[in-house]
Amino acid sequence: MRAARLGLLLGAMASLGGAALLGSGGVQAASDAHSKPEEEFRTSDRCVACHNGLKTSQGEDISIGFQWRASVMANAGRDPYWQGSVRRETIDHPESSLEIQNECSTCHMPMQHLADRDVGVKTDVLSRLPFSAEKDHFKAYKDGVSCSVCHQVEAKGLGTQETFNGNVAVAAPADKAHRQEYGPFDVDAGHQRVMQSSTKGFVPTEAAHIRDSGLCGSCHTLYTIARGPGGKEIGKLPEQMPFLEWQHSDYYNRESCQSCHMPEVTEPTRITAVFGPERTGMHRHVFVGGNVLLPQVLNEHRDELDVQALPEELKDATDRTTEFLKTRSARVSIADVQENAGDVQFAVRVENLTGHKLPTAYPSRRAWLHVVVRDAAGKVVFESGTLRPDGSIAGNDNDADPKRFEPHYTEITKQDQVQIFEPILKDLNGNVTTGLIAAVGYLKDNRILPSGFDKKSAAADVAVVGGAAEDANFAGGASLTRYVVPAANAQGPFRIEAELWYQPVGFRWAHNLEPYQAAEPQRWVKYYEENAAQNAVVLGRAER
Repeated sequence: MRAARLGLLLGAMASLGGAALLGSGGVQAASDAHSKPEEEFRTSDRCVACHNGLKTSQGEDISIGFQWRASVMANAGRDPYWQGSVRRETIDHPESSLEIQNECSTCHMPMQHLADRDVGVKTDVLSRLPFSAEKDHFKAYKDGVSCSVCHQVEAKGLGTQETFNGNVAVAAPADKAHRQEYGPFDVDAGHQRVMQSSTKGFVPTEAAHIRDSGLCGSCHTLYTIARGPGGKEIGKLPEQMPFLEWQHSDYYNRESCQSCHMPEVTEPTRITAVFGPERTGMHRHVFVGGNVLLPQVLNEHRDELDVQALPEELKDATDRTTEFLKTRSARVSIADVQENAGDVQFAVRVENLTGHKLPTAYPSRRAWLHVVVRDAAGKVVFESGTLRPDGSIAGNDNDADPKRFEPHYTEITKQDQVQIFEPILKDLNGNVTTGLIAAVGYLKDNRILPSGFDKKSAAADVAVVGGAAEDANFAGGASLTRYVVPAANAQGPFRIEAELWYQPVGFRWAHNLEPYQAAEPQRWVKYYEENAAQNAVVLGRAER
């Protein structure tokens, strides 16, 4: 925590006095009159001017500002699914509305949140919506995970419980006119003066921790407070754990978060347009990951969401994410095929090529096996896991009934059985829920484990839950599912096709917002239905 925080807090409390707004529990609501993010941070428009116009020798545009503004990080506050989900939670838990908004703003609107935190108030998200070009004074809300957030985080406590949930320390000002902003390179005095001038006081400072996975882990290790009647805290959900999953894998010793999600430029290149010297080891600021849906939605609804990235930048982000998912996430194979008198038996193996569970992070994500068996004439005799046009999966109990879900299967024998790799949340009564604030744990977590992940020694927060925990064929690095397909009335030889599909937002996680009669949830359901056919990617495929 910055040293000046206590003094700022006391000063703010004194000035608020009896006129302060009070949220539930007597907590002060955020007030722009007391929280001044513009003093602690700079919005990205102050950085873009110098960190653009950058290309490799092959002509690839690696401009930091342009790549960042089309990323999920830049648009964390504009994300319509996040906005709809926040509204839903405040409707479900009205007595805790301000606490929920404040908690959610930590990672989605960090500039405003950290500035509010440092003067002891809580961040109000919903009163700032919808964003529009006219609301220019809400830049700190709109700018998402902006440049000067990550580049001002101190090394203290990174990768530990101390900084999880975005509870990072921000660099304290050296004096009234100078603040440190961290980067991986040593910057000469001339360029320091350029940056100080263009940003009004920020001083580029070399610091190795900017490339530490713990920097990413501070927001990407998220525990959500579970609340019951009256807003009472009833538990803590380990909601998003990719950093801890990575630590329990053998990727911990060989690849960082940045090495996959910010691919390195493999040649010397400039990082600034203004007389920048060539640097070795620059990383692209694309933050490529698993959310292939968001850039599509942002591009289709630019005005409604007040999007700043250009259409071609968002299309590039969509294409980049799709290619990343198709080539870097999974490998599928078919083995042990036996054609018997009355059936066909085989196994489908899925190998996880990532450094965390697949899928990981926000629990709306799921991957599943689509398996087809055809006879000698090409007629389908068995099909499991068909994706429907509305985004649901044929045979998935949870898509048909929000109270049920598919178990983890060791063996599939019927077409209405689907192997779905997913987390299923439970509330205090053990019921299935997609409400994060109601969730206290998991009924199922069979997301495919990364290489080296030992499920027997895994901590409870990253544990395998449900049938996969006892499945000997579900282990670190891969999952194997056996299929026994009835084929008494069909003629071989048989052709087997196996695909691993993935969705960033499953059908139930979208449509459970439908009953909430508020602008943000209704808008999201509309967007989801418009994009249902494009909301899925094949991660891997095999035939035999």
